[in-house]
Amino acid sequence: MTFDAIGIAGTGLTVHRKWLDAVSDNIANINTAVSPAEAAFRERYVLVSTSDMSPGAYVAGTALGDAEGRLVQEPGNPLADARGYVRYPDIDLGDQMAQLILAQRGYEANAGVVDRARNTYEAALQIGRGR
Repeated sequence: MTFDAIGIAGTGLTVHRKWLDAVSDNIANINTAVSPAEAAFRERYVLVSTSDMSPGAYVAGTALGDAEGRLVQEPGNPLADARGYVRYPDIDLGDQMAQLILAQRGYEANAGVVDRARNTYEAALQIGRGR
């Protein structure tokens, strides 16, 4: 049972780490401007799944948001077209910060499960040794 808890929490750690990576990438590129003729940076999403073969959650892949982004008029920007527009990703910083907090808390919770399961296992070993 203890090993199951460690394994399941380990899959949760992996999922939350990938989620943190995706959110960090989104935040890092939130102000990436391109010319209107190009596709905007596409927001990253982590797809999570479960398996009938083993317990836990797994990263099934990633999905990308809309490449259309949003057009902003910045005539002084060197990437601007003849009408003065540049394209930015359509990513909401507030939403990304909320996602960041959720992913961080999930990661911390799974790390806590691993620590508690390890401590339980060590205590069981000590009892087995007669100490």
